[in-house]
Amino acid sequence: MIQYGVDFLWVLILISLGLSALAIFVSIFQHRRRHSKAASMPAVGDDVASEAARQVMREFEKNGQSVDAALVTWSPETLRKILTEDLPDAQVIVVSNREPYIHNEKNGEVELVVPASGLVAALEPITRACAGTWIAYGGGTADREVVDSNDRVQVPPGNPSYTLRRVWLTEEEYQGYYLGFANEGLWPLCHIAFTRPIFRDSDWEAYEAANRKFADTVVAEARNERPIVLVQDYHFALLPRMIRERLPEAIVITFWHIPWPNSEVFSICPWRERILDGLLGSSIIGFHTQFHANNFTESVDRFMESRIERADAAVSYGGQTTLVHAYPISIEWPAEMLKALPSVEQSQQHIRERFGIPADAKLCVGVERLDYTKGILDRFHALEELFIRHPETIGKVVFLQIAAPSRGTLPAYKQLHEECLRFAEELNERYGNETYRPVVLVAQHHSQKDVYEIYRAADICLVTSLHDGMNLVAKEFVASRDDEQGVLLLSTFAGASRELLEALIVNPYDAAMMSETMLQALTMGPEEQRGRMRRMRDIVRDNNVYRWAGSMLLDAARLRKRDELDRVTALSDRSVNGDNVVSMFERKQAVGFR
Repeated sequence: MIQYGVDFLWVLILISLGLSALAIFVSIFQHRRRHSKAASMPAVGDDVASEAARQVMREFEKNGQSVDAALVTWSPETLRKILTEDLPDAQVIVVSNREPYIHNEKNGEVELVVPASGLVAALEPITRACAGTWIAYGGGTADREVVDSNDRVQVPPGNPSYTLRRVWLTEEEYQGYYLGFANEGLWPLCHIAFTRPIFRDSDWEAYEAANRKFADTVVAEARNERPIVLVQDYHFALLPRMIRERLPEAIVITFWHIPWPNSEVFSICPWRERILDGLLGSSIIGFHTQFHANNFTESVDRFMESRIERADAAVSYGGQTTLVHAYPISIEWPAEMLKALPSVEQSQQHIRERFGIPADAKLCVGVERLDYTKGILDRFHALEELFIRHPETIGKVVFLQIAAPSRGTLPAYKQLHEECLRFAEELNERYGNETYRPVVLVAQHHSQKDVYEIYRAADICLVTSLHDGMNLVAKEFVASRDDEQGVLLLSTFAGASRELLEALIVNPYDAAMMSETMLQALTMGPEEQRGRMRRMRDIVRDNNVYRWAGSMLLDAARLRKRDELDRVTALSDRSVNGDNVVSMFERKQAVGFR
């Protein structure tokens, strides 16, 4: 009996010890759980803002797309509504190297030139709609004569809707910044066209100085500390950081219009870290395609001490978050240019008479700057291959190449011009006669109206870039064809090929393949042309330039709301820590209530 009592006592002791151990275990588990939860939740202060930023960013549409966007008819009115409702009182400033209107002196008078530029064609209607300010290099010979005392001129002439502010550069500055670092360095670096980039210390210094001069102008034009600044292209890689240093509350949206190379290629640049640091001063960095956005992110990951938020398409660097998105650029829709143009039949007659093209020949056209990335020589090779493989096409095809002179003082461009002239002459001698020239090469500038008339006259448009961010010629050709006829040959290496899937997609490096595709285009019936063109026109109509700009402005509006949330959080932090008593009035001011 005694032994039984002892055994029972031991059982009680063991049960008690077990319950105690279980209680300790539960206590530790709950403590760790609370600690883990606390760690996952933001602390009061900076961590709150950081978590709020991440939550806001998850709302952002990836690639500039959203379900709702597809249901919106994008127009200038849509942009104005976004500015009124989502960005009230916001000042929009556009910065680009090229100006939308150029004033030149000709025969003692001032002549107005509207450059045929994809960038200008995309941004000009946006700036009109926003009544903004456009800052650009004033390179026209009469540009200084028409500006006011603050270097401003109201444009467009006859119906002013925004301000053009011109920046003056010396010839030495322009040579180093634009022709040197931008176009002998960054341009070949970013394009896979097998032209070696050239980097000089003096060019970099000029580039840096020019970016600083544009930054000074942005600050001078800003009406308050919170403008929305749209920085355009590779000429201004340093500008976002320079703006951020002086206008920390500005929303800076940088759009890189050309491809971004992979990190291995980018590593060639001696100032790679400086360029990345400059661009990461942006609130948003946009590219035409997700592929180029990914390349940029990989370059940042490789060369900068940063945190990559891949799920949110964002980079955290130096205490700031930069969104990296794809926004496919487009053109104005409907194209205002069409209102001033004759019918397709009249355009065809006029263009054929102007360039001496036989009435029974199919007209193929190419329209671009004379640049080694555009694949002009490769088109000539494809045309020759077509004649060799299908001699019955000789005399039945004419290729009209409009090649606007560009950067003609640079050796690579001089060489290209000479090669194009020589190749065109050889093809005309080999396959032409007194009444027939298979190649008509026109190396001169054309107005946008002239270009659209050429599009309307064409049977085939060749956009065969060796490497391109988007290439708006493809979309302009589609927009010009309200008769739903014509065939588009489009390089797989142009960003537009991701959208215009009904084009005939080609590899410009494969002359044989391209010649066979040209034959397919030459023999395509009107019904197939209509079906393909109709679908492409739907794409360009829905994904027009107003959608491109609107997507970025909506993202800018979300960033602004995030910044306002950060300000509220900072005020709350002061109140919680007892540093100050924050009044309700002060809180309302922080979130924009008056």
